Amino acid sequence: MFKTRLISGIFIAVITALVLYIGGYVTGGVLLILSLIGMFEFLRVFKLEKSILGIVAYIGTLIYYVLLMLSENEWLTPFMIVYLLVVLGAYVITFPKFNDKEMMVSFLSFFYISVMLSYVYQIRVLENGLILSLLIVLCSWGSDTCAYVVGVTMGKHKMTPILSPKKSVEGLFGGIIGAGLLGALFGFLFGNKLGISGAVLWFALIGAVGSIPAVIGDLAASAIKRNNDIKDYGNLIPGHGGVMDRFDSVIFVAPILYYLVIM
Repeated sequence: MFKTRLISGIFIAVITALVLYIGGYVTGGVLLILSLIGMFEFLRVFKLEKSILGIVAYIGTLIYYVLLMLSENEWLTPFMIVYLLVVLGAYVITFPKFNDKEMMVSFLSFFYISVMLSYVYQIRVLENGLILSLLIVLCSWGSDTCAYVVGVTMGKHKMTPILSPKKSVEGLFGGIIGAGLLGALFGFLFGNKLGISGAVLWFALIGAVGSIPAVIGDLAASAIKRNNDIKDYGNLIPGHGGVMDRFDSVIFVAPILYYLVIM
């Protein structure tokens, strides 16, 4: 199992690096595909993946990414409002086929997965976006690795004993501190290139703060799985599960990092 997980992890890292390096429509297109797969996995938990509410969510994601990649950003918020109206319209027209919770799941799937994950693309298209994209990896997967190592070697106090028994308070702080140190290293290596004074301290702060939503994203995805008695969202990635299992922390980290970098 560990060997399979390791090989899959290396493969994902290589593909991620290649996609981010190329940038542009390639990065946007890959994120669109990941969003659609993740949305399918999420909707399948609630048996909505083939319903009209699911179809509306898929079409909404496609239109959203097209607008994003065409740089029509001023239309994104109006489109999200229209999307909500369409979901409500489908709910009303088909009533009582779907209940209110299923209708809200359809909207959540679009916002939680597609919109949040799209911030990876939005970071990539910034000035020096390729370099800044590394922050996503440092704050999500880097933080997760540090938390795992500290948790295994030093973890004694359970953080969420019912939801995720293997996670410890020590691991939580290990992940935050580890991400902060990785951020400081990032600032040391790229501070001059980015033209930011005090880059080591700034990116140490960004790394530490950015790792917190990674933990929330991971635990939120786990809570949904436990509520619905499933182990993984899918089996697309050997040893890791589905897109939602591997990118659950990235979904939360990307938008937070985007606004931290902008500020």
